[in-house]
Amino acid sequence: MREFRTHNLPASLLATVALVLFGSSNLTAQPDRMMDTITTDVKVDQRLDNQVDLSLPFIDEQGDTVLLGDFFGEGKPVILTLVYYGCPMLCGQILEGTTRSIKETGLEIDRDFEIVSISFDHTEGPDLARKKKNTYKLRMKREGTEEGWHFLTSDSASVAALAKQVGFRYFRDEESGQYGHSSTIVVLTPSGTVSRYFFGVDYDPTDLRLGLVEASEEKIGSIADELLLLCFQYNPMTGKYAPAIADLLKVLGVLFLGVLVSFIIRSLRSERRKGTNVRTGTV
Repeated sequence: MREFRTHNLPASLLATVALVLFGSSNLTAQPDRMMDTITTDVKVDQRLDNQVDLSLPFIDEQGDTVLLGDFFGEGKPVILTLVYYGCPMLCGQILEGTTRSIKETGLEIDRDFEIVSISFDHTEGPDLARKKKNTYKLRMKREGTEEGWHFLTSDSASVAALAKQVGFRYFRDEESGQYGHSSTIVVLTPSGTVSRYFFGVDYDPTDLRLGLVEASEEKIGSIADELLLLCFQYNPMTGKYAPAIADLLKVLGVLFLGVLVSFIIRSLRSERRKGTNVRTGTV
């Protein structure tokens, strides 16, 4: 398992979390307590290559008990969003951002990947999960959303275990009854290992597509994706893909060598033809 430093919320999102949790009056009255709690607990400890426990039990939108592993396999990666359905602001932005990005990836839910959204508020039940699913099924407007996007609930133990395995921190403020948490989605491989993290509430469609292609071990995607992955590399510090200079130079070097060899071969053939024409007296 590769571990990286924690990824904090941007200042703007920290302010959003603070306002949601404490309100404007408490923001003035107790700024130190508020900000200390948020900056300490609202983080993501990146645990790349960590295996999540696929035997963890959850409850689906119909009220049936399922295992996390029921949504893995068949070569399809999984986007995991840890949210809570009664969230007044940030969780909705995460789900909206996920929806917007997926629409532009060119990949299809259920065919190419699955999405698993899980509430970390153990007091929420299947009725609320079902309402959320219906909401985002309408907003997605894509075939496969019904079968490929799952909204789950659970007891506190299962979701806490999963959150720890992917390094997702959250806390409940007893005064407001709201949760503080990061704005992060996680991509997992078909076998359930942590592959990529994407931060914020707007996820670049190209980055998300490349993350899904990599997580699937190239079982989805195109030749163009494979070429991009030769030249672009995931940066865990930023959660984005950036040009891999060394690899890019290698690719350019190979292309240049190919052009040079082709030029030499053509030149040699041209010289041979000229020599043959001189010996035979042809023009």
